[in-house]
Amino acid sequence: MQNGHASMFYIDEVPWHGLDTRLDQPATAQEAIAVARLNWKVVKLPLFAGSKRIPVTDRFAVVRRTGDLIQRTDPVLGVVSNEYTPLQNHQAFQFFDPIVGQDAAIYHTAGALGNGERVWILAKLPGHIRVAGDDITEKYLLLSNSHDGKSSVTIKFTPVRVVCQNTLTLALNDGLAWRVAHHGDIRQKLKQAHEMLGLIHDRFADMEQTFQAMSRVKLDGGRLGEYLTAVYPDSTEPDKQLLAQRDRSWSEFFFDQGKGNRLAGVEGTLWAGFNGVTEWMDHRKTRKNANQRLNSAWFGESARIKSRAFSVAVDKMAVWN
Repeated sequence: MQNGHASMFYIDEVPWHGLDTRLDQPATAQEAIAVARLNWKVVKLPLFAGSKRIPVTDRFAVVRRTGDLIQRTDPVLGVVSNEYTPLQNHQAFQFFDPIVGQDAAIYHTAGALGNGERVWILAKLPGHIRVAGDDITEKYLLLSNSHDGKSSVTIKFTPVRVVCQNTLTLALNDGLAWRVAHHGDIRQKLKQAHEMLGLIHDRFADMEQTFQAMSRVKLDGGRLGEYLTAVYPDSTEPDKQLLAQRDRSWSEFFFDQGKGNRLAGVEGTLWAGFNGVTEWMDHRKTRKNANQRLNSAWFGESARIKSRAFSVAVDKMAVWN
């Protein structure tokens, strides 16, 4: 696994990012780890400075160990404090084992980005959200774990719009994400977090109501412009202003021409406006490799803008209804 490359598996249809190994059957946690090439461990090692190897106080390297012994070629994934507690991939994935074992979900996709700085697993839940007519959104949970010390263990509710494979996950992350910091008894915290799974159905019911409400709000030219300006604010810096204008222009194009946005009950609505932003961010704006698109859509710039687009849509509904 080279830097900048994602390893992963998937079941069912090829995902929009087009990465990596297909399985014919839903995976167990152990299969997910093996097929996605995540069956390695991380260790926290002390740091030393200079030729005299002076110990660096309270700073440690997180190293991905590929064999029984540490090798010079083993990649350093991050530098962390003494308080940082590593969480192995198999430990993180075990969070989903109970609901998968109860047939409440199936392992759908798992993978790693870079040299393993971030690993993730996507579990598909039964049922779906019907927004309007034939516009269906499927329900997933995304668990991500970083080994570079830059983010917490995070579990997010992840709707995926079927018609266009827009990942609405990170548009919902402000109120519907659960996080555990890499400090203390992290495994015990994960066990405690399992209790929140009883809220899953209620959360998705709330999302269904919000999506359906968005599909009932009509956008004329003035409202669409107001919405997109709030999502991509004007800037006093010329370069940023040009980027904002480009983002608004393309999002307006996908509001009208985006996949599924001319379906009955969708065309000309706030739901189409939100998905115009999402399609631009997920599939069009980031034109580098599939790995970079996935990282941006789930964890990076695109995720942040989609989150703002969702928050703005909710705020506008309160005014326009």
